[in-house]
Amino acid sequence: MTPRTAHPLRLVAIVALVAILGAVGVTAAGAAPVRSTTAAVATSSRADRPAAPRAMWVWDTSDPESVVALATTRGIGQLYAAVPPNVGTSPQLAQLRRLVELADEAGLRVDALGGDPGWVDNPTWVVNSWLKPALATGLFTGVHVDIEPYTTAAWTTNRKAVVKRYLSTLDTLRTAAGTAPIEADIPFWYDEIAANGSTLDRETIRRTTAVTVMAYRNLADGVDGSIALSANEIQAGADLGRQVRIGQETTFLGTDPTEVKQTFFGQGLTQMESQLSRITAAYAGSPSFAGLAVHDAAGYAAVTD
Repeated sequence: MTPRTAHPLRLVAIVALVAILGAVGVTAAGAAPVRSTTAAVATSSRADRPAAPRAMWVWDTSDPESVVALATTRGIGQLYAAVPPNVGTSPQLAQLRRLVELADEAGLRVDALGGDPGWVDNPTWVVNSWLKPALATGLFTGVHVDIEPYTTAAWTTNRKAVVKRYLSTLDTLRTAAGTAPIEADIPFWYDEIAANGSTLDRETIRRTTAVTVMAYRNLADGVDGSIALSANEIQAGADLGRQVRIGQETTFLGTDPTEVKQTFFGQGLTQMESQLSRITAAYAGSPSFAGLAVHDAAGYAAVTD
């Protein structure tokens, strides 16, 4: 693969979620009435909660308190929380309810996160087993999908067919989502893939409310930095009237130099923030720039000074 190839997003986090200062606390006296009132107000306004300048993927929802504490400490206003199929009957539902409860109290937006390369072969199953059950919980402000069709064997042998199925899947999900906003993760090199007489980044952007570009580099500047790698998608978003986030990686990807440069793993928080601020400054004037997204909660918690 060329240096422009991004590592697949769905990685098993090998770094445990560490304790974060500033965890959400409540007083013992009168706690239940206050939490109940707060939750009721938050629930009524949840659907109107706007996208936040910083988002974070949360693949492991088993420790909602630590996730929300991390988010509030680091200025994260939006969570992409992993939702399993048929969540209504899943043991994970209790975790998600608790996560959203705490997020509501902190004023955070929570979107349902899901995706698998196999989704392109059975979008009807995705709608009936994942999308509709997730939205039926009433917990989520929007939908965030991470499909990654390029990780399939067919991408190499019959890419044109995979691209067609991928875009058809997005069309199906967008229709089924109704008024719920739908976002998608894309690698920055989608601008190099032909699709429908255009490019795959633009065709994905057309079908979604917003995209997050996995421009995974631990340097913002330069020809191989996050700013340059995401420039075409930022422009496409502006042309098409859609929002575009820039994704940044914090998990361990490997020891190869190509893998090392894609993540802030092993670097300090101050160094990471310095690079993120450069990205924000570079795109501050773009109407399509929606902010940053950090992958993921476990890796980000381990980035400290």
